[in-house]
Amino acid sequence: MTELRHRGAKDGDPSLEQQTSDDKGSDIELKAEKDGVSDNESKPDTGVPEVPVPPDDTPEVLNKALSGLSSRYFLLCVNYFFYGETVTDYFFTLVQREEPLRILSKYHRFISFALYLTGFCMFVLSLVKKHYRLQFYMFGWTHVTLLIVVTQSHLIIHNLFEGMIWFIVPISSVICNDIMAYMFGFFFGRTPLIKLSPKKTWEGFIGGLFSTIVFCALLAYVMAGYRYFVCPVEFNNDLNSFQVDCEPSELFQLQDYALPSVLESVTGWSTVKLYPFQIHSIALSSFASIVGPFGGFFASGFKRAFKIKDFANTIPGHGGIMDRFDCQYLMATFVNVYIASFIRGPNPTKVIQQLMALRADQQLHIFNALKAHLIEKGLLPALEEVLA
Repeated sequence: MTELRHRGAKDGDPSLEQQTSDDKGSDIELKAEKDGVSDNESKPDTGVPEVPVPPDDTPEVLNKALSGLSSRYFLLCVNYFFYGETVTDYFFTLVQREEPLRILSKYHRFISFALYLTGFCMFVLSLVKKHYRLQFYMFGWTHVTLLIVVTQSHLIIHNLFEGMIWFIVPISSVICNDIMAYMFGFFFGRTPLIKLSPKKTWEGFIGGLFSTIVFCALLAYVMAGYRYFVCPVEFNNDLNSFQVDCEPSELFQLQDYALPSVLESVTGWSTVKLYPFQIHSIALSSFASIVGPFGGFFASGFKRAFKIKDFANTIPGHGGIMDRFDCQYLMATFVNVYIASFIRGPNPTKVIQQLMALRADQQLHIFNALKAHLIEKGLLPALEEVLA
């Protein structure tokens, strides 16, 4: 890595690269004078001033210890944490049956934090003088990448467990918006939308918005009628397996909605039957059409900053996975937040699972408290009435 300490050519030779900005010509002259060497003697025939690079002061013992530190260590740590959280949350009953899994589940966050601290300390020990900036630069980018990729992937898995419809509809809305915005922009596009993507137009943006809303409302209507798509994934203790079968909630049951007077005069209908999820699909498709493209704009700006065309060449003619899913990660976060804010309520199955993990005295205390609450509400007869 000695080339990191070289300066560019003094006379403007373009074949030599500048690697650092803190080595000034005056510093070179002072160094040469201090060592009793003239300017002519301190410069090679090419006229390029060089500064000797200090040797790596890291002890040999640490070099050997840190040589096994994989560049993917933090990726493994973050994946272990997030997927461990998912297993503990959704596979609680199964985990409690095995003693090793139960211990790992109980101390999961402590183990995850200990693994991260190990990587953090090993990073600090691997710091080398004169290369601090580069090392911290890579350290920061590692964490940003993990935040963007791994965290979003974790949220996508959570959305899947809420029901396939919460995964398919948002993804389809982004794909539909991408296609329809291109079509409207190709045939009707005249007004540029944003400088980061010169080919994007307002006509494509608006046309994609309305097309996506209609498409998602129709797709939601079709999918809401099938339990396989609307039921969350749950573990069945009796069958000892996971199942996707339930009594659909009110969100996926047809209801009558009164039409506004304007639409009633046009269609002649006073009411219309819709699934409540179709109303939510309008919010999802609107986000995919209005905010979702900014994920693509962000990716475009990122690639322009580093002067690259695509993130990879995994898909011939389309770049890498990130090039195709740059909007999907932003959409996954929104769906997860939307479910937590407006959809998800207390889950009786998970509450029972947590109660079963308590001590007997704690379970008895909760039972008495719940019984007193139900009697107070009039849902259970009082003790005197039972004895009478």
